[in-house]
Amino acid sequence: MEKKVLVTMKDIQRYKVLTDVIEKKIKGNVASKILGISYVHVSRLKKKLITYGFEGILRKLPPSPPNKKISQSVINNILKLRKSLYYDFNITHFKEKLQENHNIKLSYESLRQILISNGLHQSKTKKKVHRMRRRMPKAGMLVQMDSSFHNWLPRIKEKWWLIAMIDDATNEVPFAYFFPKDTLFANMFVIRKFIELKGIFMSLYVDKASHFVTTRHGGLHYSVNIEQNDSQIQRALKELDITLIPANSPQAKGRIEVTFRLFQDRLIKEMRLASIKDYNHANIFLNNVFLPSYNAKFSHPTSESLYAPLPNNINLDLIFCIKQTRTVNNDNTFKFYNHSFQIPPSNFKPSFARSIITVCLLPDNRIFALYNNKIIFQSSLPADSITKRIDNLLNQRDYMPDVSSSKPVLHIKKVYRPPKSHPWKKSFKLLNSNINKKKELSKIEKEAIKEIEKLFGGIIHYVE
Repeated sequence: MEKKVLVTMKDIQRYKVLTDVIEKKIKGNVASKILGISYVHVSRLKKKLITYGFEGILRKLPPSPPNKKISQSVINNILKLRKSLYYDFNITHFKEKLQENHNIKLSYESLRQILISNGLHQSKTKKKVHRMRRRMPKAGMLVQMDSSFHNWLPRIKEKWWLIAMIDDATNEVPFAYFFPKDTLFANMFVIRKFIELKGIFMSLYVDKASHFVTTRHGGLHYSVNIEQNDSQIQRALKELDITLIPANSPQAKGRIEVTFRLFQDRLIKEMRLASIKDYNHANIFLNNVFLPSYNAKFSHPTSESLYAPLPNNINLDLIFCIKQTRTVNNDNTFKFYNHSFQIPPSNFKPSFARSIITVCLLPDNRIFALYNNKIIFQSSLPADSITKRIDNLLNQRDYMPDVSSSKPVLHIKKVYRPPKSHPWKKSFKLLNSNINKKKELSKIEKEAIKEIEKLFGGIIHYVE
């Protein structure tokens, strides 16, 4: 029995174009445009042509019609329903309605092909799925840092900030801490504790909050010199040879975002079981109980670590602080946050007049004056004079509204309405009464009007 092969002009055209692709006369993307098929299908047909020859690219027809072929009457009924009732339904929803209301059972792909062949559905190219960024191969190469504002203790009904850092390679969270505000010193405290526990890492991945990245250069409301481009945290990390990388979106910091989602689920329940009632005990429970358990379950140890030990000659107090430069006056004094300080005599230098010094403000309000990286002066500021100002000026998130709980407030400007006793209202009343009051005529005036009326033979209307 002879083998019958159905060949069309389309198959002949495919053969010619694919032969040119094999002989490298044209490229695959050009062939896909000529044939009107995808680049992947061109590659697939090319392999079949090389392996099986011309028959490999021909459409193989079944020897007989399939037993489960959908009848034309059912197809017509489907098309009628699609045009009349379900014209705006997606395929899955349409399939469910056909089965529920019309007792027509079809697979998703069969229904899709029927609609496409009759011009009632247009196939869409799937969007490119961005693959998840791979973890860093070694611990200490990249550390992610973020803060989460959440009601961590539902009994208190007060939201606090949880600041945490996670190693991108190992998924380990060595340290995290609760704070009432997301401030500059709060973030510095967490970074310092992380370094003390693990060592100096290579880079830190953060968002673009104002305590990480300078958003304003100089001005009345921001305590940064015009020429200073780095934030205080950037400056501190540079002194430790750590690169700060700002992220352009929350999705970019996927590791820490997923970790916070897990914390908001598990940490709250664990603290409820442990009867944690305040955030002081919550910090102890977090670092002594929860984080060790979390790291044991979810961390992925690596074979090599790039954490560098902290050198003994580095004083972290003078790194994780606020540093500003000052010029010493002729009387060996300098001003810092509206306070004057006198530098005492020193064997290091007879006088520091007109010298440029670096003033360091620590979280506990202690200040150190440095000259050539040597301490020449030490003092402290009053507790209330600087802390609130720094928190307010260098904190971006302190003023963010709580969108989840707060309702939109409409500020309506009240129009001032003066009382009845107001002098303007009194004068207006008097003026109005004088205008409306009719003037009484004397006898002489009345007689004069009557005589004029007799002369003109009509009524005269008196007007003042």
